[in-house]
Amino acid sequence: MFFINRKLFCIFAEQITYVFMKENLEIPTGTNKEDIKEREKIINDIYRKWSDNNPDKCIYNIDLQDFIYIRFDSINETVNKAARTYTSTLAVFHLTEILQNATVVRYERTKQNKNQSKYTQMIIMQWNNIKLTVGVKKDKMKIQYCITAMS
Repeated sequence: MFFINRKLFCIFAEQITYVFMKENLEIPTGTNKEDIKEREKIINDIYRKWSDNNPDKCIYNIDLQDFIYIRFDSINETVNKAARTYTSTLAVFHLTEILQNATVVRYERTKQNKNQSKYTQMIIMQWNNIKLTVGVKKDKMKIQYCITAMS
């Protein structure tokens, strides 16, 4: 197990504020069911705190020159994928930075599954060693689909 000081960094325009969630956070590193469930809870907490501090639930992405919105599907998909590994869980702590600074790697067609059926295309983006997948709706609205660490 690793211990880190539990701080969530939220950026409001040019001002950085710190949201303290608890004094210390223990993030399990294992692959068993209990560790994954604990990481799912941590990721949900991050999104809840982020949403509380970002009532519009969107961040302007520099490379896309457009807003990326967070929706319920964003949280579900990220919780399901990122909680599988310790490094992907850590990546979610950089939610605001990822949404603002990720750059486009490529555009892809959607997979024919129920999760991606509401999007016309997927944008694969990257910030540092973190992958951000963004779904584009018919009205061109960009929705954060998933965040994971790249191995």
